[in-house]
Amino acid sequence: MKPRTREPEQDDLLRPRLIDLIDMRHELVKLAALIDWEFFETEWAGFFPSATGRPATAPRLVAGLLYLQHAFDLSDEAIVARWRENPYYQHFTGETFFQHRLPIDPSSLTRWRKRIGEEGVEWLLTKTIEAGRKSGAVEERSLDQVAVDTTVMEKNIAYPTDARLYERARAQLVDLAREAGVELRQSYARLGPRLAAQIGRYAHARQFRRMRKALRTLKGYTGRVLRDLRRRLDDIPEGSLRERILEKLVLVSHLLHQEPKGGDKIYSLHEPGVDCISKGKAHKRYEFGTKVSIATTLAEGFVVGMRALPGNPYDGHTLAEALEQVEILTDRRPDLAVVDRGYRGHGVEDPRVLISGTRRGLTPALSKALRRRSSIEPEIGHMKTDGRLSRCFLKGTIGDALFALLCGCGHNIRKILAHLRAWLAAIITVLLSLIELRNHRQNGCAAA
Repeated sequence: MKPRTREPEQDDLLRPRLIDLIDMRHELVKLAALIDWEFFETEWAGFFPSATGRPATAPRLVAGLLYLQHAFDLSDEAIVARWRENPYYQHFTGETFFQHRLPIDPSSLTRWRKRIGEEGVEWLLTKTIEAGRKSGAVEERSLDQVAVDTTVMEKNIAYPTDARLYERARAQLVDLAREAGVELRQSYARLGPRLAAQIGRYAHARQFRRMRKALRTLKGYTGRVLRDLRRRLDDIPEGSLRERILEKLVLVSHLLHQEPKGGDKIYSLHEPGVDCISKGKAHKRYEFGTKVSIATTLAEGFVVGMRALPGNPYDGHTLAEALEQVEILTDRRPDLAVVDRGYRGHGVEDPRVLISGTRRGLTPALSKALRRRSSIEPEIGHMKTDGRLSRCFLKGTIGDALFALLCGCGHNIRKILAHLRAWLAAIITVLLSLIELRNHRQNGCAAA
């Protein structure tokens, strides 16, 4: 059922309002006035085709929670708990009176993300760009020049090793067989964990010949359980459990037959879509997650485009899509895009693209813009340290797409809040200097 507007109750007339409790000069209060909340009320209503059932949560509450969650690096449980304690958070999400109970169950945010999808989250990013324009955090002319780069958003998985994957696959197959009432010949419940631990000790001691021999044995354990369960599929009745077992058998079979240096490898059983990406970092040779394309303004580092790129594509092949997204979100196509050398062979003719290392035929203005290309690197660093880009906690490729866009929203929110704080501090400084000047003049007149 569609969201229903909350009507004031009779007891609300006697309660103090939030605007009487908080400082109206606070940056969150000013930001709440800059965002077009009615847009979410109208656009997100289309995600509720049914007219029956319990009314949905207010879209402004959900949008505000998602903004605050990624702006201050909070989990679903933490943002809901913090909301109950913080009156500024409650005012930001549209509350009139201070609330003493949790607004929603944290699992509601998961269902809302699934419902609005990537298109709905792109609207969230669009509204942060509009709020940045209104606040002055990003100027209109800054949208003409953007920097585009890619980074890796790691997935919330353990570091993949063959021993861990084989042992986890064996344990999951045994659990499914037990749930289906299938009695296996041997489950290796005692030998499997012991051998997986021994493989780690061999690797630590650099006894790689023993390690490889033990690894083959552990792989054999998993293969025997797999074949035993496959032979007993006819004893399992049709249903959801049988479908789960078939999916797990296909996944584990892929794991057992994958080549060490082949493509389409599995690095996690619960996240088979994870990619192994090497960005040439000295401290981290490989990263396991999804590549993310980021577009920011050259002047302010404001995010104007962000997209997850599953499959680890070549950077140059993603530039056209990144610039197209910038045009959709900002309603204007940039005149200049600066990129690093990983984008050579991009094939984009409009707008003009400058690649790092280009020196010939550049005006002083273009040379200055090209030197600003590296300014996107610290912005990515802030999104990983201050935001949540360092690790994605949402499931699947759709979770990667939603999480990347929400991280861009959180970065823009932090940019706008910092701008509003600096603007307020400048005003207070001017007022204090004027008061000091007035007092000095009054003291001078009294002395005369």
